[in-house]
Amino acid sequence: MRYPEFLSEGDLIGICAPSAGVGRKEESFDASLKAIHKEGWRTRETASVRLNDMRGGDAPARGKELNELFRSPDVKMVMAASGGDFLDEMLPYTDWDTLSANPKWLMGYSDPTGLLYPYTTLYDVASLYGFNAGSFDMITYFRDERDETYYDPDSFSPEYLQNAFRFLAGEMLEQHSFPAFMKGDTWQTDQVAFNAPSAYQASAKRIQVSGRCIGGCIDVLKDMIGTVYDGTKAFKSRYAGDGLIWYFDNFSLSAESLYRTFLQMRYAGWIDPETTKAVLMGRTLIESSDTGMTYEEGFRRAFPDIPVIWEADVGHTVPHFFMVNGAMLDLGYENGKCRLKFRLE
Repeated sequence: MRYPEFLSEGDLIGICAPSAGVGRKEESFDASLKAIHKEGWRTRETASVRLNDMRGGDAPARGKELNELFRSPDVKMVMAASGGDFLDEMLPYTDWDTLSANPKWLMGYSDPTGLLYPYTTLYDVASLYGFNAGSFDMITYFRDERDETYYDPDSFSPEYLQNAFRFLAGEMLEQHSFPAFMKGDTWQTDQVAFNAPSAYQASAKRIQVSGRCIGGCIDVLKDMIGTVYDGTKAFKSRYAGDGLIWYFDNFSLSAESLYRTFLQMRYAGWIDPETTKAVLMGRTLIESSDTGMTYEEGFRRAFPDIPVIWEADVGHTVPHFFMVNGAMLDLGYENGKCRLKFRLE
C-alpha cells in the first residue's frame, strides 16, 4: 500500500467538484475553508467548485479538473468539495495513470466514494473517507443536563473534525466512539445538537480484530460491483494475509435494499468469512423499511458467520470517524464502545 505525504504548514490543498458544485451554499463552504486555513494550509479551487449545479458542471470538465490537480506539483492533497449523485458519470474522464503516478491524499465522503474506492483497490493508494472540503462549517451546539454551551467555529473545532486535521498533519491518533450523536438531518440546520446517546450494537460482546480497512458509502459501492472500477478481487488477493475490515456508510437504503446489497456483495466475492475480519456499519441517516424488516435483522441475516458492529460513528450522522482506505486497522469493541487505530503498513 502506498501512503501519500502528510501536510505541512503552508501546503496547498486542491479542491474540485467531482460530484456537485457548492453555489447554493457558498457561505457555509467559505466557513469550512476558513477552518482549513486556520490549520495553516492553503486551498486552490477548480473552476467548477462554485457552480450552482447538482453535477458540478459537465463530466469531462470535472474529470479534467481533477487530473490537473494531481498533475500539479504544488498541490499536496485533493479534496472533493461536496457529495452529490452524479460522480459516476465523470469516472471515464479520470486519468487514472496520472493519479497513480502522483499519489496524493484524496479525501471525500458520500458520492466521492466512487473515486476513493478504485483509487485504493485498483491503484494501491490509501485514501481518506469521512469529510469533504465543505464539511468543516458546522456551528456546534452541545447540551447536557448540567450545562448548555454554544461554540463558534472561529474559536472551537469539534473533536471529530479536529481528528481529521490531526491525521492530515501526520498524527496516528486513536479514535474512540462518541457518547452522543445528532439524531436528525444535519443538512437542514445551522447548528448541530448531539441530542441522542450513542447505542453501538454488535453480534458479539467483545470483538478485537486487525485487518486492512476498506469501504465507503454503500449507496455508491453497490453500483460499482462488477464494473471496471471494481478492484475488490485484486485488493483481496494482494492483502489476503492481512484480512479485511469492511466499513459501510448507509445514506438512505431501506433495510431490505441494504440486506440485498450485502447478499450481492457476498455472491460477488467481496465479503466472505475467510477474508473478512469484521464489518463496521454506520448509522443510517434516512431510515425506511418496505416489509417491516429492521436494519438489525438485515445485519444478522447477512453476516451470521462474520463479526458485525452497527450503529457506529461512521458516515452521514455526526460526529463520525475518519476512515483510511487501505491502511491496517486495529478495531476493538466491548460494552457498547468502540476504538479504532490505523497503522500505515
